[in-house]
Amino acid sequence: MNDIFTLSATDLGALLCSRVCHDIISPVGAINNGLELLDEGGADEDAMQLIRASAVNASARLQFARIAFGAAGSAGMQIDTGDAEAVATAFIRNEKPELEWIGTRALLPKNKVKLLLNLLLVANAAIPRGGKLTVRLEDVETEPRFEIRAHGPMVRVPPKFLELHGGRTPEDGIDAHSVQFYYTLLLARETGLAITIRASAEEILLSAAPAQKSGI
Repeated sequence: MNDIFTLSATDLGALLCSRVCHDIISPVGAINNGLELLDEGGADEDAMQLIRASAVNASARLQFARIAFGAAGSAGMQIDTGDAEAVATAFIRNEKPELEWIGTRALLPKNKVKLLLNLLLVANAAIPRGGKLTVRLEDVETEPRFEIRAHGPMVRVPPKFLELHGGRTPEDGIDAHSVQFYYTLLLARETGLAITIRASAEEILLSAAPAQKSGI
């Protein structure tokens, strides 16, 4: 398998910033549209509803990105999986699928929690028409293992994630569209967890576990 982890820290940071900006530009733009409606007069209640909904959306995306992509504290810090569930729930509320979260609340090393949230993003991308995402956490007090099941119509593992998971760099390189997949696999390597993909016509199962226990 080729070593796909060749991005410099500078390039990785820049691409992740681009990804975050892409995620929040739509709700921020909607807030601006709502303010323009207010400036024009009339339809004040509609404008305020647009501003409120878009502000909640932008906040949810930023809170999610803070944990999924950000430093989230000093080296060695742990993150409460309850906080991860809260930001995931708020984030998915603005997406098409519904979310079910199963597992005991615990403090885990930050990179394992970041991996969990990034796997959730991969699973969400696998069901662009909506459906259901089920997150399951097991053995959180000993050897944490994660499982995310994506069920819905037209399920498909994102092709670039499959390429990277197979040790192949996409022909067009790592860009703002594929950097989140790259970062997910980088986190798996850093945490010593192996990602397993199981796909059928109805659902996709993504799991992360210690290499010797890669299935849940």
